[in-house]
Amino acid sequence: MKKIITSILIIILLTSCNKGFGTFGKGVSITFDPRTVGMQIDDIIMQKSLVTRLSLTEKKYFLSIQVEVLDGNIFITGKVDEPEEKIKMTKLAWETKGVRSVKNAIEIKGQSNFKSSAADILITSQLRTALIINKKIKSSNYTLETINKNIYIFGIAFDEEERKEVINEADKIYNVKKTIPTIYLVTDLSRNKI
Repeated sequence: MKKIITSILIIILLTSCNKGFGTFGKGVSITFDPRTVGMQIDDIIMQKSLVTRLSLTEKKYFLSIQVEVLDGNIFITGKVDEPEEKIKMTKLAWETKGVRSVKNAIEIKGQSNFKSSAADILITSQLRTALIINKKIKSSNYTLETINKNIYIFGIAFDEEERKEVINEADKIYNVKKTIPTIYLVTDLSRNKI
């Protein structure tokens, strides 16, 4: 009976959808996820734990902050009002059990305007399209976020060639200041190492 309840809870956890948060970040559907089911569950638990703690700290964070976890590596994006809030979120992320690294790409509101936000959306859309068209890239394995014309890429590449292709596509986008990739190779995943 205990195994059945545990199995049901795992299925619910894996299939549950929170507003803005998917299994691997917002709006990303991993076509082929090289992580084991155990690794995926660990990452989901870390993500849900951090999202819950952020929401309990300040309810507005639930809608304005996105959290992604891959193999214990936490990636946070979104917008906050004050620099202190960004620091607080980084601290909360590092306090998450099992965390290996934290990358904080949170933007401080007021440092951008409608024009720059529109430019960011355009850059993200262009890169997403380029990744979809490029047959060497499994585009659904990547989350993209553009903040002040800096592209943040988070995902899993099957090999070094795919990683280079993704970065190359990002570098081709017009009006991009900087490409900041956090792309793990399948062989980089800690629990896949022998």
